[in-house]
Formats: sequence, structure tokens, C-alpha cells
Amino acid sequence: MNQGIETVGLYVRDQEEALAFYVGKLGFVVHTDAGNGDYRWLTVQHPDQPGFQLGLFRPGPPVHDAATAQALNALVAKGAMPPVVLTVADCQATYERLSAAGVEFMQEPVARYGTVDAGFRDPSGNGWKLIERAATAGA
Repeated sequence: MNQGIETVGLYVRDQEEALAFYVGKLGFVVHTDAGNGDYRWLTVQHPDQPGFQLGLFRPGPPVHDAATAQALNALVAKGAMPPVVLTVADCQATYERLSAAGVEFMQEPVARYGTVDAGFRDPSGNGWKLIERAATAGA
């Protein structure tokens, strides 16, 4: 039996805003954008990782009642959800490219733990870490 994780979701407050950020600023590409009434299944992919989808989902019906959706939106906005990690070859160069594209960083690149990392949030409040791949022996 073949198994694998194909899609991981993030809660976003506004799917159009999230789509503009992930595609327009981070360089992801749309995989699926399908609706059923008020429900919208929206996924994007990193261009170098086509087998994995990031779902940009709005809390609400049919999965959540209004109170739960409001609570989830508030938690995301506070940055309370675990960060998503994006590995990069050069953290400083990626930081400069994304900053020029309008991504607002909460943490500039810092060298620590044998690598370099930086942090930003998406428009909904989801935290992201850029982590430079550590050099491997013999590379």
C-alpha cells in the first residue's frame, strides 16, 4: 500500500488575500481552486515540490460553527499556530528577495544552531521560518 501526506492545511481569514500572498509574493502556484456553495478548496504548491499541497482554508461551515471559526481566526491572528518551515539554500538571499516582494519579516536572518534562519507571518498571522539548509560533509 502506498501512503503519503499530500496536503497540509493552514487557516486563513481571507482566501483571496492568502492566494495573492502565497502566489504573488512567495512564488507558489495554484494546484486546486474548487468551490461548493460557500466552501472553497484552495491549495497551492511550492514550484520545486509538486507532490505536496498547502491548503489555504477558511474556518467555518461545514467544518466549524461560527463561534469555533471566530476562535480559530483569533488564534491564527495572534500567531498561536505552529510555524511552517521553508528550507532554502541561502537564507539572506531569500530574505532579500521576499522583502523586495513585500513580505514583512518579524525576524531578520540570524546565524544560530549551525545554520541561518529568519521569520515572517502571512497576512492571516501564520508564522513561517526560513531555514538555510545546513552544509553537508563533502558538499
